[in-house]
Amino acid sequence: MLKSLLNDARSIAERDPAAKSTIEVILLYPGFHAIFFHRIAHWLYKRKRFFLARLVSQISRFITGIEIHPGAVIGNGLFIDHGMGVVIGETAEIGDNCTIYHGVTLGGTGKDKGKRHPTIGNNVLIGAGAKILGPFTVGDNAMIGAGSVVMEEVEPNATVTGPKARLVKRNGKRVAPSMDLDQIHYPDPLAQEMCKLMLRVEHLEAQLKIEKEKDKQTDQK
Repeated sequence: MLKSLLNDARSIAERDPAAKSTIEVILLYPGFHAIFFHRIAHWLYKRKRFFLARLVSQISRFITGIEIHPGAVIGNGLFIDHGMGVVIGETAEIGDNCTIYHGVTLGGTGKDKGKRHPTIGNNVLIGAGAKILGPFTVGDNAMIGAGSVVMEEVEPNATVTGPKARLVKRNGKRVAPSMDLDQIHYPDPLAQEMCKLMLRVEHLEAQLKIEKEKDKQTDQK
């Protein structure tokens, strides 16, 4: 476990431009502290020490502002940046080298038992305030834009954004998003639709003007 935690800290230090050293991450980063506590809580959870597991997770929540259910499965190299307000549900699964920003929820959509939270692939970036709700998969190398609400499966190498989130990229530049940390340079699907509507209106107005000219010429004859 200690080796895994050290690798987590090194991964965070490499990917966060604000981090000056691995020691700084270990001592001062709440995202790393939340992962540290979760490793302990999850170990207890798997051994059916449910009360102790929840106790550890609640202590972590109080200290870090990040709530991770002990039952959640988290891979290596998770980077929770800032982290305040992050909620990760019981049956959520997160792959390796993912990045999660503050205010993110990996939640369920009802009171059903069993799998009810999302499965996040490897190298996924989830922007600030995004809500991913339901028992579906977000594919490897996907990017979820800040503030998005995602309630259906996301393809690998895709970028989705908006409430309700819409697909805006597929098989684009093959850079692992969580390494890239770019949440800005992708298109706004609503703005794109508005541009299409404006072009359509301009086209119809031009057609209407032509028809009016034809009617005027007919009347003059």
